Amino acid sequence: MCETPPMTSETITADAAGTWKLGDLNVNRIGFGAMRLTGSAAFHLGTPSDRERSITVLRRAVELGVNHIDTAAFYFSSLRSANELINRALAPYRDDLVIAAKVGPFRDYSGEWGTAARPEDLRGHVEENLRQLGRDHLDVVYLRRMGQESIAEHFGALAELREAGLIRHLGISDVRPEHIAEAQAIAPVVSVQNKYGLGSTNSDGDAVLRTCGEQDIAFVPFFAIAGEGGARGPADRDDEAVSDIARAHGVTPAQVRLAWTLHQGPHVLAIPGTGNPDHLVENVAAGALRLADEDVARLNALHRQGK
Repeated sequence: MCETPPMTSETITADAAGTWKLGDLNVNRIGFGAMRLTGSAAFHLGTPSDRERSITVLRRAVELGVNHIDTAAFYFSSLRSANELINRALAPYRDDLVIAAKVGPFRDYSGEWGTAARPEDLRGHVEENLRQLGRDHLDVVYLRRMGQESIAEHFGALAELREAGLIRHLGISDVRPEHIAEAQAIAPVVSVQNKYGLGSTNSDGDAVLRTCGEQDIAFVPFFAIAGEGGARGPADRDDEAVSDIARAHGVTPAQVRLAWTLHQGPHVLAIPGTGNPDHLVENVAAGALRLADEDVARLNALHRQGK
């Protein structure tokens, strides 16, 4: 169930967009993605971030009510590790803080992508996240699909780790609707994380969004702001419709994109990432932006054009 509180405080906090339950874990619908903490672009594509600035961003996020952080052991640049930054900034962790991690992809110590995990490798991936974060369990673990048609064997391996107590809840990422059914037959799926945003060209995006809504599964889009820019970040120029609506509301185009994404259903959770304290405040405030019907219609039309 989603609960939307009235806007009463002067400082906009992460509960402004309402809440959702990941299994038995209550989270605010505006969360935080850790990918951008490590540098000017994701992975090894940019320059490493300032460590103290990234730590400040994480602590400020929690102060603003963010209680859902998305991360992965493969989120690192030449000098920075997202998990290490989270550990340094937030440990000992608050009881209400939900940390989700992804497993499956692998990067070696030089930062190059290696062979994706086999089912028997996933315990090592989970344990590496636990070690880096300084935790004895992970709240949510996503199996990131790596092109395989069936995810049953890999997801089954994670289900065994859930039974062993290393994982509390399970999710899947980069999937089609049939993968949701395949996973649900093995163990409960509390969330699905796919690339999705305004103008997304992912042909399965809307179908997965609907399937999740029908089954009360959280849908957690990544690159909701960056769009087709992906790991390198958003394009320099925005669509005219997005810019017009942003000006009319006195907000940024990124906030419009986040607000549109959240408008897609009460089960949609946002995890915008940034290493910039000002952008963090703007991202959290996007949860309070209520688009007019005509705004939504115009943005929906833009989204359909991207298909």
